[in-house]
Amino acid sequence: MTNVVQTTLAQPVSYSGIGLHAANEVHMVLRPAPADTGIVFVRTDLADRPSVPAQLAYVTNTMRATTLERGEAKVFTVEHLLSALQGMAVDNCIVEMDSVEPPVADGSSLTFVRLIEKAGIRNLDTPRHVLAVRRQHLVQEEDKFIAVLPYDGFRITFTSINPHPMLGVQFSDTEITKESYIRDIAFARTIAFTRELDMLKKLGLGKGGTLENTIVYDDTACLSVLRSDDELVRHKVLDVIGDMALLGRPLKGHIIAVKSSHKLNNMLARQISEEMN
Repeated sequence: MTNVVQTTLAQPVSYSGIGLHAANEVHMVLRPAPADTGIVFVRTDLADRPSVPAQLAYVTNTMRATTLERGEAKVFTVEHLLSALQGMAVDNCIVEMDSVEPPVADGSSLTFVRLIEKAGIRNLDTPRHVLAVRRQHLVQEEDKFIAVLPYDGFRITFTSINPHPMLGVQFSDTEITKESYIRDIAFARTIAFTRELDMLKKLGLGKGGTLENTIVYDDTACLSVLRSDDELVRHKVLDVIGDMALLGRPLKGHIIAVKSSHKLNNMLARQISEEMN
């Protein structure tokens, strides 16, 4: 958040793997982009290489992941990559993909952080435009909510409440900087429950999930090896950062959330966007 000028990558960097939900093989290239480009996804496997910007206006679905669509260009499960770019303070980047979904990698954003570090970050000669929240916004649904307050920085306070005996209440309060993102957030992976597997298969989701790239729980135990006891809530913070990246500019504010989801995160981002217009 301390950058006063916009940034991009110093050089292109690539990575190949499979997607979390569709499980399609995908080759992804992150390329430098000029100032005021933002983050733009390009489908290199389609005729005329259609593109879709990572902006709220192009969000068409938030069930289990975030989907962006513009014309023939459709991409989903983009939140982990967007989180890495936001966490590493990369303002402008062209993301080329030859499939509908970025690679799941290890289920966190750490692989993408390492790619960005490998590429390097270059300052551009254009001022950075920060969205500073001026008043409180709140989105609430049953026992879930997410709010944002004016704050001189970017801070996320998240409480996760889950009935699973190994999860319960997990709490995180993090001032988001590049250093804290790499240290405290980027390694946290997504979560799934064995009881959901049949439902996910019927929806065509989770086909690329494994015990390594997803934290999997059955009714009583964790089947994966945890990276931290509170990995779940850290990943929730990771998702919030990725979803707020759809504002198209870095956010200055204090986000407070309890049991929030991609849906609620997106609704809050839209409220923030409306305030700025």
